[in-house]
Amino acid sequence: MNKVIKIENGTKQGVLNFLEHLITTDKISGVLTLRKINEKGICDYGFISDAKELKFADPFAPVMPINAAQTLSSLTPTTKPIAAIIKPCELRGFVERVKRVQGSMKNVLLISYTCGGVLPLNTFQGDGSEKIIADYYNAISKGETPGSIRPTCKACEYFVPMMADITIPLLGNSESESECSLIMNSEFAIQISKEFQCEIITSELDSKIIDKVLAVRISEKEKLYNKTKVTKDGLDELVNIFGKCVGCHGCSRVCPICYCVMCDFESHNFDYNIEIFETELEQKGALRLPPDTVFFQIGRLAHMSFSCVGCGQCEDVCPANIPVATIFKKVGEATAGLFDYIPGKDLEEAIPVMIFKEEEFEEIGK
Repeated sequence: MNKVIKIENGTKQGVLNFLEHLITTDKISGVLTLRKINEKGICDYGFISDAKELKFADPFAPVMPINAAQTLSSLTPTTKPIAAIIKPCELRGFVERVKRVQGSMKNVLLISYTCGGVLPLNTFQGDGSEKIIADYYNAISKGETPGSIRPTCKACEYFVPMMADITIPLLGNSESESECSLIMNSEFAIQISKEFQCEIITSELDSKIIDKVLAVRISEKEKLYNKTKVTKDGLDELVNIFGKCVGCHGCSRVCPICYCVMCDFESHNFDYNIEIFETELEQKGALRLPPDTVFFQIGRLAHMSFSCVGCGQCEDVCPANIPVATIFKKVGEATAGLFDYIPGKDLEEAIPVMIFKEEEFEEIGK
């Protein structure tokens, strides 16, 4: 059982009241959170240091304009405590970046929630998004999976936050309009909230709701993976699927796990000059333009498949409608599964590709 802060207000307003207290009492210097831009539901991520600006915050909006793991990484390390309200997959992405020395968890109060998924970005390009959002909140309050969310969200088994200092139950919470519960998971959370006037109880997430949602997600994942043959048909199928790539590199720019300061695929190593063109034309007789798009996708897959958190951001921005996220999630689970590794689950668990065990060499001999 965990200590739980009970606030007599709706979940959203209760969380904003809590954050207002932390900012005005100088417990934190600010908070990273989603902010509503307009009434259609379009949001951005902002860092709010003035409590008055919290009126624009919309921390549980079912959108992902960026994966916040990248932004949070850039805000750390920080000398003064900050808070961040992020989705479970964003939190897992941040943990993976910290493992790669691309961020720090010191002085960061990590707040997350049981996630109902994210709506595709094109949901907000036309009219009718208000109804879609309303239907979304109605579904998650019942512990149901909204039909309008990203495919990888429907198939996500890790909708309960890992490594969060505070967990907020949203899925299956029919009382979210009238009460707010903040589950304290760390001593840091307990200490930073000591002076907040509230009721303290002991409780935990409802396992029946979690099991219900998990069963649906597992079923949806099986359906999604059955549409993608990459692990069965191997390289030929990957070449076929990634053949539509236009070389925009948008997927790598939005990926929280593409952490390299300089991407090799954007360096001069992959610049084509006339000599290279002529040499390859002599060898092949024809050349695809733009070049190396399939190599880029397969190279990126090999580089970060152990740590893909399945956020779906890459697939959402792909102009060629390639199921990038589905492929990376499926292949990533297969490779990480060989080592019983779950990306972002545990800060102390080393990334498999960065370590070796002596017994692994027994298979290939001395």
